[in-house]
Amino acid sequence: MAAAALLRRSPAARALLSPALSSRLVASKSHSSSPAPPPPSSGAKTKTFSIYRWDPDSPSTKPHLKDYKVDLSDCGPMVLDVLLKIKNEQDPSLTFRRSCREGICGSCAMNIDGDNGLACLTKISSASSASTISPLPHMFVIKDLVVDMTNFYNQYKSVEPWLKRKDAPPQPGKEIPQSKADRAKLDGMYECILCACCSTSCPSYWWNPEEYLGPAALLHANRWIQDSRDQFTKERLDSINDEQAKPPKIFHLNSQTSTSAGGTHPKFAPSQWRREARDKAANLEHTLASFHR
Repeated sequence: MAAAALLRRSPAARALLSPALSSRLVASKSHSSSPAPPPPSSGAKTKTFSIYRWDPDSPSTKPHLKDYKVDLSDCGPMVLDVLLKIKNEQDPSLTFRRSCREGICGSCAMNIDGDNGLACLTKISSASSASTISPLPHMFVIKDLVVDMTNFYNQYKSVEPWLKRKDAPPQPGKEIPQSKADRAKLDGMYECILCACCSTSCPSYWWNPEEYLGPAALLHANRWIQDSRDQFTKERLDSINDEQAKPPKIFHLNSQTSTSAGGTHPKFAPSQWRREARDKAANLEHTLASFHR
């Protein structure tokens, strides 16, 4: 090490040695302080993903599942990571929605191994060597994993999901007061990100999407019905007719809650409506009684 230090300080001394030996001695310090190289990869861990494909620009090609083999040792842990890896490295024509990658926007909702969920929050299953990824069920497909959300958003809009007041608005800089207890009633409802996972897991929504609003829209209706600041409770209840609010069986409601991406509870809305109906909307009792069927 002393000789190496001398050579680094003295060009004349380096000139007396062969070029190869001189370069090895001069570089000895930097080599000794550098971190050890990473261990070699233990090998590829490959999994097959069968992904729904359909291109409207190729009408002669019917919808089908296409298999992609992905090395999971070089991939992130979520299903969205797999889709991005396939699109970037294997098939740039694969089409899907995505944005935030944090379970906030709801864009990447799809059916993964039979369950609706967000691709960015669904971990790659290690229980099998293959997975199937499809668009949200019983929705019109635009292309591949992208579905038409127009009807879903129109139903959401129809419940007027905003604060409605009859009193004059508060003075500038003032808020409408709300107690902590009343605010707590909104937990499990306001978090909905409109991903449509719950609605598209509901058979009643599959069979009658033109009339039945579905759990997501009804959840948002209930969010404003329960809001103590809103002054159109009776009108909101009256506006939801028999077909719009007729609920599915209770096990369907449970399936909607299990697929909810935002921690919401669509199945709780009916019981809250029953309480509201007894006091403010007796004309809805015949509809709400169907929850017991």
